[in-house]
Amino acid sequence: MTDTKDVHLYVGGRWRKTERTQPIINPANEEVLGQVAVASVSDLQEAVEAAREGFRIWSRTSPEHRANVIMRAAALMRERQEEIARSITLENGKSLQEARLEVIRGAEFFEWDAGEALRLYGRVIPSAQGIRYMVVHEPIGVVAAFTPWNFPMSQPARKIAGALASGCSIIIKASEETPTGVVHIARAFEDAGLPAGVLNLVFGIPSEISETLIPNPEVRMVAFTGSTAVGKHLTEIAARHMKPALMELGGHAPVIVCEDADPVAAGVACATRKYRNSGQVCTSPTRFFVHESIYEPFVEAFLGKVRSLTVGHGMEPDTDMGPVANDRRIAALQELVDDAVAKGAQLLCGGHRYERPGYFFAPTALGRVPDGARVLAEEPFGPLAIINPIVSVEDGIERANTLPFGLAAYGFSKSSANVDKLCRGLEAGNVSINTLEASRAETPFGGVKESGLGREGGAEGLHHYVQVKNISHQID
Repeated sequence: MTDTKDVHLYVGGRWRKTERTQPIINPANEEVLGQVAVASVSDLQEAVEAAREGFRIWSRTSPEHRANVIMRAAALMRERQEEIARSITLENGKSLQEARLEVIRGAEFFEWDAGEALRLYGRVIPSAQGIRYMVVHEPIGVVAAFTPWNFPMSQPARKIAGALASGCSIIIKASEETPTGVVHIARAFEDAGLPAGVLNLVFGIPSEISETLIPNPEVRMVAFTGSTAVGKHLTEIAARHMKPALMELGGHAPVIVCEDADPVAAGVACATRKYRNSGQVCTSPTRFFVHESIYEPFVEAFLGKVRSLTVGHGMEPDTDMGPVANDRRIAALQELVDDAVAKGAQLLCGGHRYERPGYFFAPTALGRVPDGARVLAEEPFGPLAIINPIVSVEDGIERANTLPFGLAAYGFSKSSANVDKLCRGLEAGNVSINTLEASRAETPFGGVKESGLGREGGAEGLHHYVQVKNISHQID
């Protein structure tokens, strides 16, 4: 099942082909879906010039008009939900139902930030007679943004929404493996009347793009979602040129299941969420620390849910989990499983690639994983869970905080005392209790420690796309 297509660059309000291309692969059957354009240095330089002109126009556009354009584009995305979802499923592998929800989630990011565009308030500071101090927020300028393959539409949506709502223009480098989600965003804004140059879309060699765009004097900010290693590299480039960086980086989310929690309900909920998008989610619950008194019933409920999952092509209506994104994920997952088992971990289920076309890795769970196993320290970013017993909530918090990551953390408890300990003790930018939802349009999202810098979403989300100007006015 293939939809052949070619994906082009979008620069200065025009779609353009390039001499170089690379294939787009369907991870469910390894067939070529089409070709994606690879930008040259001259393409990137033209994108910067287009964004500079786009910023000149858009930054002078009223917040109300900006919000109206964003809302029109979001409405078009909702209308085109099925078409966008189909392209996401074919390129990424996730189930069609998950892809449909991603489209709505992306539209919600735009709708929320469109409202926030009207609320970028400044203030007047009380002063002496004859002088006035004012603080205003001005759009920072051209933004260079980089997004990954795991959420091809909603991840670019977050960056584009923040930039456009603030009055900035943006050059976005989305994933070459899953390019069509962001193409649909660009088409929606084109149809909604966004001025040329405000939104520019490029693909190509990641290092070439980052090393061309970030040092350019016209680019004033960098926004990135991806691995911690790449995020550190881009932050270093930005720092050399004194440019702010918004970084949403890796995680390895812990889940603490306290002794007073319902082990069956928690086990089913955790397994359901763990294998969403084949576990390829930065906030995916991965390290499960379960009180020893309820460990066995939790594991039984978790595995029962795993056994009910249907793994297959995302376009099939009964599919619960599709393939992982590429063969690199297969190799990485197998290495982590083999290492853990060799060191004494229990293989509770899965642990292998399916013998069929496509990048299918079985839903996997490891039990009683020893501290020396790599998987306890390295984010698996796939359908792999670790379930270990703990003796107390304090023990769980200590284990949860051992890693340098702190994006999301979860807890299950009916005790207000335990909930207080979890909320205070867990080192994460997003802590969720009795739910595995870590991010919504109306709430700030981001990490601590090596999981990132800054926040997206909520009232805080637009603050990174503006600069503060203090105005002192002496009145004659």
